[in-house]
Amino acid sequence: MSVQDLIIIGSGPAGLTAAIYSARARLKPLMIEGEEAGGQLMITTEVENYPGFEHGITGPELIAVMRKQAEKFGTEFLTRNVSKVDFSSRPFKIWVGTQEFQAKAIIISTGAKAKYLGIPSEKKYMNRGVSACATCDGAFFKDVVVGVVGGGDTAMEEANFLTRFAKKVIIIHRRDQFRASKIMAERTLNNPKIEVVWNHEVVEVLGNEKAVNALKLKSTVTGAEKNLEVEGLFLAIGHQPNTEVFQSFIELDDLKYIRTKPGSARTNIEGVFAAGDVQDHVYRQAITAAGTGCMAAMEVERWLEGQH
Repeated sequence: MSVQDLIIIGSGPAGLTAAIYSARARLKPLMIEGEEAGGQLMITTEVENYPGFEHGITGPELIAVMRKQAEKFGTEFLTRNVSKVDFSSRPFKIWVGTQEFQAKAIIISTGAKAKYLGIPSEKKYMNRGVSACATCDGAFFKDVVVGVVGGGDTAMEEANFLTRFAKKVIIIHRRDQFRASKIMAERTLNNPKIEVVWNHEVVEVLGNEKAVNALKLKSTVTGAEKNLEVEGLFLAIGHQPNTEVFQSFIELDDLKYIRTKPGSARTNIEGVFAAGDVQDHVYRQAITAAGTGCMAAMEVERWLEGQH
């Protein structure tokens, strides 16, 4: 069996940037991009904050451009999911179904997925008023009323950020107090553009064919239901990194994100690197993911040279 110099697992902006850099360095990377190739950008309509696109670009278009660039330099693609890995010895082993691949170095860039409420109507209105990223989509909600679901620091940050654009932000929280840090909770409660609906949960997203126009709320105390008029809903109940397949080998933090050495893309296993949202729960932006993809590829190149 031939051993690849590098296998990249995952195909968002981190993985694709890593592929561009490593392919240009003649490492002939194999990217196992997954069946949901492209990551979270594939469900993002308009991207206005990625440098180089003054008129904006859709998430799928941005991924397509990056993929073509990686392909141009010689990246091979396999559009399947990784079913199992063995990082206990080198070369590292990766399985796609029953097919085994081996590599001298690995970059993990499997990203993270936003946690959703799990109600059918939220999927129906995804990108038509429902969003899981205020930084990405906040500017599309100028001078309207929007709802935010959550009670942690992320929800506070998103709500405060949204007040730059929205007429009013209504936080819907299932308990009677936030679990956010005291300073973030105080900042939120003191913001005149933010209201809080305590002890309620969203049970349905309502709207017409084009967009969201209301939320059906249910009291967590009495069970009574009521409608709340909004033109957008932001979910801020956390993210889940896609690390399940690696957890027997790779060191994870308390939130199941991959731990990387400070200022680098190195994991606890020499020769295995991580980039993008799979190891970053702070910034979670396409541009920061791309930056860590570049770091990972450059570190792989140096590491492989050192091995020879």
